[in-house]
Amino acid sequence: MRTSLNITNKLTKLSEMQGDSIFQILEFDELNGGNDIDSAVKFKFMKDAGIKLKQIRIILEDSAVKLESGALSYMKGSIELENKVGGVLGFGKKLINSKLTGETLFKPRYIGSGEIFLEPSFGHYALLELDDEEVIVDDGLFYACEDSVEVGASMQKSISSMLLGNEGVFQTKISGSGVVALEIPVPENEIFKCRLSNDTLKVDGNFAILRTGGIEFTVEKSAKSIIGSTTSGEGFLNVYRGTGEVWLVPTKVIYDKLQSTSLSSMTNPTGNHNNEQ
Repeated sequence: MRTSLNITNKLTKLSEMQGDSIFQILEFDELNGGNDIDSAVKFKFMKDAGIKLKQIRIILEDSAVKLESGALSYMKGSIELENKVGGVLGFGKKLINSKLTGETLFKPRYIGSGEIFLEPSFGHYALLELDDEEVIVDDGLFYACEDSVEVGASMQKSISSMLLGNEGVFQTKISGSGVVALEIPVPENEIFKCRLSNDTLKVDGNFAILRTGGIEFTVEKSAKSIIGSTTSGEGFLNVYRGTGEVWLVPTKVIYDKLQSTSLSSMTNPTGNHNNEQ
């Protein structure tokens, strides 16, 4: 029998995806807990800017999920926690993947029936469903997945991507079949999900956060000659080839600039562009 917490008066469901378990992205309608002037001012600014607290809810029905370590907020129902090391070989594999990708060493497994709520955050989330496929994502994006999904490491396949891609030698690989929850740097409606069909995508900057397994990643000069690259004002481009999907977050650079500079300096978008690659 499905258990259910009464959340209808507190949270709005932004999206939902169902596999063996149900994943939901929820949003708090409003925060009213401030009891001092400083908090009240911050809440007022957040309300005017449309910044709302979000939380992921997972409904288990005799199923299992894996979470990023420390992601659990609370849970209800008949749910057990398992954190199997997998023996010496399993521990070694987890340790290597953790060192290579920067992901946490252990991803706790929760099994049973009930509801799990992950830590609330002012960040952003996205759900995707894998069907016997894999995606390569930026380190730190993984948040939760169904038990049928594996999280490991993928080595860059070209020297140029290793040395010039600003992604490191290894990235996080998520593979298998099932629902995955990602913690993303911008709202999902600001992600450009670019579909490629035996095509090429060239990106001036490091703002591709996900690519499917059929996409090859390299770094190349923007022009065939050094003089051409210099006169174009660019230099090197991140290049994605093949058939599949690439997720781009072009607005992230704007948010980064807002945190470190004034609005007036952003009226000239090419002023410091080459220094920020």
